[in-house]
Formats: sequence, C-alpha cells, structure tokens
Amino acid sequence: MQRPTSAVAAHCDCWRPQLYVVLNAVIVQIYAMFSRLPIRASKLQLKPKTISILLPYQPPRKMSSSTTTAEVQPRYGQLFTELENRFKTTSLGNDKWYILAISTLAASPDPERADQLYLHLTQQADYATSTARQTLIRRLREALVKSVPIVGVCKPIEAILAISEVERDEDKDFTFTRDGWQCDEANHERGTGWLQKLYARNTTGTLDLFSAHKDFSWLSKEITYGLFLSDRQVLDDLDTQLVVLPGIMSQNLPKETHWHIRGTRRIGVSREEVQVIWDCVQLVAQFFDVKLHKVPTVEAVEYDV
Repeated sequence: MQRPTSAVAAHCDCWRPQLYVVLNAVIVQIYAMFSRLPIRASKLQLKPKTISILLPYQPPRKMSSSTTTAEVQPRYGQLFTELENRFKTTSLGNDKWYILAISTLAASPDPERADQLYLHLTQQADYATSTARQTLIRRLREALVKSVPIVGVCKPIEAILAISEVERDEDKDFTFTRDGWQCDEANHERGTGWLQKLYARNTTGTLDLFSAHKDFSWLSKEITYGLFLSDRQVLDDLDTQLVVLPGIMSQNLPKETHWHIRGTRRIGVSREEVQVIWDCVQLVAQFFDVKLHKVPTVEAVEYDV
C-alpha cells in the first residue's frame, strides 16, 4: 500500500480522534448484539494506534465569504469589554484600548488569539463597512510591526497570520508602509528625535550604557527607533507608547518598564491615565496566568519623570 503524502497524513491525524469515538460506539453495539450482553461503552475502548483510517484530503475552508462569520470566545469578549470600559474612564481616546490589547496579545503565550480581538472589533457598528475594517487592520498591523523590536518577530507573525485567516477577502489592505525605507540621515534624525522626546535628560546616560556594546546603541537609534517606532504613517505618539510600554511590561522587564512609564508620562499622559494602562496590562497578564512581579509601579517611577 502506498504511503500517504505528508499533507494527507496530517489531515487524517486531525480527524482520527473523532473516528475512533464513532468506531468505538459501532463496535460496542456489534459486540453487544452478538453476545446479547449489556455492555457499557466505557468498558470497551480503542486505542489510537490500533487502527489507521485514511480519508481523501480536503483543503480547509477559508474565511473569505462575506456571509461567513466566526464567533468570539466569551472569555475573550469579556476581557476586551473590560479593557475598553477601563479606557473609557480616561481621555486617551476610543480607538486606543485595542492597541494595548494587540500589544499584550503579541507578547502573551498565545499571540494567535489576536484573531479574537479582530473578530470582537469587526462585530461592532464602527467597523460595519469594508473601508472601516481596512482602516482597522492598518492600525492593528502597524501595532504588530512596532511590536517586532519589543517582543521579537515570531509572535507578531503568528498574530497577523491568525488575523488573516478570519479576514474577508474584500477587507484585505495591501498598503506597504516601509516600502523604500533607507537607513539614511533622515531615518537617523527621525529615530533620535523620538528617542530624545521619551528619554529627555536621560538620553545620553542611557545610550552610554552600551559604550562597550555599540551594536545595541546603533540598533536602538537606527532600527528600533528609526525604522520602527518613529514612523508616523499609521500610529501617532500615544499609539506607539501603547505598543511599547504594554509590550515591555508584559515580559516582566523592570528597567525598560521604568523607562517607558517615565516616557509615557513625558509625552503628556497623566499619572492617573498611566495607572489605567498599567492596570490593563496586569489584567491581560492575569488572564494568561502570567505574573508581572518585577515591574515597577507608576508611583515608584513618578520621582524620575
């Protein structure tokens, strides 16, 4: 017998547990019929390795039709509603909470659940049109792009691919923000300008920490801040800090959390509003059973603002 291809075999593996349950029930009934003895299904079990079933491969269904919908898991819906409600107590803006949400999801143990955030948002009246959903995906995608220097590239990739699986074809946005980017003087000026806005009097001292590791100083100025964080085509200053601070804090990193609580205060966010941001990051961490026990409090950083 010819061995199945890897794609077919993988498809079969997905269906085998269900087939074992069905076959088990059928065999129980046959056995009972011939033996004329009452038999409980739990007494007769088939183990996965005892049989092998091969079905013709069928490609998975794609969420492309405008009539196709997917449900948001209730626990995620509750989480996102709570985040949104907490942001409503601030003056940060109605479209800011989900930037924190996507950033913390990208940093979480389960970045694929960015699809839940996208589904939750696109079921709201504000995103009832394809144009509105394209604007939304540009903001979510840019938040994930800006998450790359914060959490690494792999988790944001998992997140954007999960979203793409539930996007409708007519909602896809094909804009390309970094097209033609160059590591030139303009990039350097833009990056160091944003860096200095956040670090102010601490800029030189912070960069001097890398005096024996100049690759990191260069990366910070030219790539982290130049290529990624200073770009303003889609996200503004506050949006960007709602990517950076939650992404860093979600990893339980004390020094850089301090720096970016301080930086968020320096761009004009009030102490009370930074506290709401801090609380929301903790809320998402608790949702994923992650302890953030090393990060400083907002109060502990206030002296350094």
